[in-house]
Amino acid sequence: MLRTQSQILEGITEDIKELFASDAGGHDYDHTMRVYKMAMMIAREEHAREFIVGIAALLHDADDYKVSPDTEKTHDNAVRIMKKYGISDVQTDNICRIIEQVSFSGRDSVVPDTLEGKIVQDADRLDAMGAIGIARAFAYGGSHHRKIFDPAETYRADLSKEEYRNSQSSTIGHFYEKLLLLKDMMNTSSGKIMAQHRHDFMEMFLDEFDAEWEGRI
Repeated sequence: MLRTQSQILEGITEDIKELFASDAGGHDYDHTMRVYKMAMMIAREEHAREFIVGIAALLHDADDYKVSPDTEKTHDNAVRIMKKYGISDVQTDNICRIIEQVSFSGRDSVVPDTLEGKIVQDADRLDAMGAIGIARAFAYGGSHHRKIFDPAETYRADLSKEEYRNSQSSTIGHFYEKLLLLKDMMNTSSGKIMAQHRHDFMEMFLDEFDAEWEGRI
C-alpha cells in the first residue's frame, strides 16, 4: 500500500511510542516528540528536506546506547521501522548516518555533514537545555542512582567519548561536562538563538542552586 509522507511519519510516531512505552529516564517518547517538533520547525526555517529530518528525528534514539545498547551500532530498530514503511535503502543509509552523528560525545562529538543532520542534532541538544533539560538531567541521574551534587567533585569539559559515557559524575557535574557546552556547539541560526535563551536559564538555575546549597539565601 502506498503511503503519503505524512502517513509514514504518523506511522513511525506510533512505532516509537510503543518502543519507548516503558522508559522514564528522559530518553522517552515525549523527548522524541519534542525533538521531532523542534527539528521540523528548524527545517522549515532552514529550507531543509523535512521528510528526512522528520524520520531521523523520530528515530534518533531508537538505538541509542542509553536505551538499546545492543543495537546502537547496527541500528536494528531504526532499520526495521524504516523497512516497514518502504523507505529506500539510500534514504535508510542517509538517515542512519544522521543518527550516528547526532549524539554528544565529549570532545569526540562530530558536526553532521548534512543540513538535515545538523538540524536534528540542534533539536536534540536544545531538549537537553533549559527547563526541560534540567528536569531530564535529574530524572536520568535519579534513575541511575547519581548524587544530586558532590562538592568534592572536579569537573572536566574535555572528556573523550569513552570518558563521557563512563562518567559517574553527579547531576550537577553533568551540567559542566555537557549541558553548559551545548550553546557553542549549535549548527543553525535558529538553534543558536534558542540555545542562548536556554543556556542563560541553566546558568540562573545553577547560581540559585549554589546559593541555596551554601545557605546564602
